[in-house]
Amino acid sequence: MSLALVLASANPDKVAEIAAILGDGIDLRPRPAGLADVVEDGDTLEANARLKAVAVGAATGAAVVADDTGLEVDALGGAPGVHTARFAGDDATYADNVARMLVDLSGVPDARRGARFRTVALARFPDGSEVVAEGVVEGMISPEVRGEQGFGYDPIFIPADGDGRTFAEMSADEKHAISHRGRAFRALAEELGRR
Repeated sequence: MSLALVLASANPDKVAEIAAILGDGIDLRPRPAGLADVVEDGDTLEANARLKAVAVGAATGAAVVADDTGLEVDALGGAPGVHTARFAGDDATYADNVARMLVDLSGVPDARRGARFRTVALARFPDGSEVVAEGVVEGMISPEVRGEQGFGYDPIFIPADGDGRTFAEMSADEKHAISHRGRAFRALAEELGRR
């Protein structure tokens, strides 16, 4: 019997990606409709993932899986980090965030456009125990938008483990094989399999 976990994310893009990465090994259940958004005011990705897991766990009484992802850009001193989703403002769209990143890095040479995506995946159980895993992918920020796939910063992130394409130029399977979220959730599934 597979482990059942309620997915804390309300972001449909992330939900689809996590479900594709985990496959059939874990029985993912949707976040109940009507739950209020969780204020993500933690100072680390793990703290934000925990805030989501605790809130959804309290509302459902079930085991929960949550995550948080940050883009750390060297030329910006590691920003936006925990503020990745809100980089261009609280109500920013994916396009707004990408546009701000391109403006902030305008004129920055390729050698200084290094960046990494970091995802923390956290499973929390009703007894308060947790399993935490992290996935990181190094890369760089493209000077222009390239590709139509994916979401978020995918059109401007070129993974070092790839072939020069942005995540948005890759198929979903190609991206999942090397992405931060793929690495984090595969590591989490492996740890959960040992429980």
